[in-house]
Amino acid sequence: MIVNRILQLIKYKGINKRKFYIETGLSNGFLDKVKDIGASKIEQILTTYPDINPEWLLTGNGNMTDTIIYDNDLGSKFDQFEELPASYRRIEKQQVPLYNVETSTGISLFEDLNLEPIDYITVPNLPKCDGAIYANTDSMYPLLRGRDIILYKKIANTIDTIFWGEMYIISLTNNDLEEFILLKWIQKSAKGEDWIKLVSENPQHESKDVLFKNIKGLAVIKASIRINPTY
Repeated sequence: MIVNRILQLIKYKGINKRKFYIETGLSNGFLDKVKDIGASKIEQILTTYPDINPEWLLTGNGNMTDTIIYDNDLGSKFDQFEELPASYRRIEKQQVPLYNVETSTGISLFEDLNLEPIDYITVPNLPKCDGAIYANTDSMYPLLRGRDIILYKKIANTIDTIFWGEMYIISLTNNDLEEFILLKWIQKSAKGEDWIKLVSENPQHESKDVLFKNIKGLAVIKASIRINPTY
């Protein structure tokens, strides 16, 4: 059963069930209450642990940590699922929409349903991405430079889904309800569980503790593209 393989995954990762629930966002005690697991829960697990081989988790075939690339036709072995979630597969070819959303502006990347892409980007064998924007800020320099393209995957806007120490696109509102799109590392704050610490790579930008309730959207950065200037 898939549940048994999830328990093997937990042992392999060297974590306990509580840590697994926190990292994946699954409810406490979930593994003790079910004998099988649906597609949406599998998506959460494979999004959390992208090194895990989807075929092994679904069927038991192959190695636990193989990186296997599928196209959109996955074959009859996945027929047990009504709808196979795409976000956990490495996709051989996908068109990622590029949006003209500048960081540190009030344009909503997370709520504006009418946001139109200005182009599409194709990079082979990427994890599933929701979109891409230009990194028009020097807060993450030298890791990211102005006009670098960053590709992202939106995640649930809950503090339990955060991978501490990873780089995110963050939608933040201030006291005047202005919205800012930021690129930051997210770390735990010394102010308590209701706070997070936003950290820049550029030492000229100071770290800042913010209340998590002011975060309106989160997206983990999956990849970046740099175009070297031509002289």
